[in-house]
Amino acid sequence: MSQTVVLKVCMSCEGCVGAVRRVLGKMEGVESYDIDMKEQKVTVKGNVQPEAVLHTVSKTGKKTAFFEEVAAPIPASVKLDAEGEAVLAGTETKPVEAE
Repeated sequence: MSQTVVLKVCMSCEGCVGAVRRVLGKMEGVESYDIDMKEQKVTVKGNVQPEAVLHTVSKTGKKTAFFEEVAAPIPASVKLDAEGEAVLAGTETKPVEAE
């Protein structure tokens, strides 16, 4: 089922745009995407899950969130960290204790 996911991604240069382009180009199910650096907006179309797109774009290190114009509630599987960035539930990094 094809759907559209719209994200707000903090991008300050063409390098940022390139990083987002690289991860989306490798993501399975993505049919097309549009990156608007001026609007800080990334629109992804395809057979994708919103949470997966958010998680994939977050891997670039850019602050990423669902775009506020999209009135969809944030799924329960997506949590916000201390900086307000999205983290897919179960992917938080925890310090490893020495034995």
